[in-house]
Amino acid sequence: MKQFIKYVRVSTKSQGDSGLGLEAQERDINIYLDNYAQEPYEVIAEFSDVASGAKSDRPQLTEAIELSKETKATILVSKLDRISRDVEFIAGLIKRVDFKVAQFPNADKFMLHIYAALAEQERDFISTRTKAALAAAKARGVILGGARPEAEARHRAVIKLANENAKRVKPIIEDSRKLGKSLREIAKVLNDLGVKTSKGGRWHQSTVHNYEKRISL
Repeated sequence: MKQFIKYVRVSTKSQGDSGLGLEAQERDINIYLDNYAQEPYEVIAEFSDVASGAKSDRPQLTEAIELSKETKATILVSKLDRISRDVEFIAGLIKRVDFKVAQFPNADKFMLHIYAALAEQERDFISTRTKAALAAAKARGVILGGARPEAEARHRAVIKLANENAKRVKPIIEDSRKLGKSLREIAKVLNDLGVKTSKGGRWHQSTVHNYEKRISL
């Protein structure tokens, strides 16, 4: 029988307390188990860390790795960055244990290494691009970090509109929660009803979560 070890990670304690991120990770992992396990399986352990993906010294991940080495069980994660955002760490882990990524169900170890390398390059490029944009803006005389009066007025208007929209959708969100619906399911309900966000866009689980926080204020 195939053995799996579930591993999930969130970056902040507030995400862990609220379930934001964990719910989506559990969903992806369960989808993999239900559709791609390909043989009878059992989950022998579950581990969860609250830490940045840039940190490699995560106690729960260390325990998961050690258990995988002892039992030969496969570590199963939702996304590659739940294990690490460091391609060297991923490359080293590939040599030590077997692990699968739910969102890449058919990826082998070589493919996972490539995905990790590409993701790291993308993050480096985004960081470099952001720094270059800030430097160019500063050279043009743009004051960074300070809000001009017109920007503050726009910000207040956006907040007011968001608060009004939150009151409008409050009954739908609260009733859906009472029925046990997830953030993603509530987003689908709102989209199916043709309800727009305060910016006129579609709903996503992160949008619903933000509105939940606004409703509770």
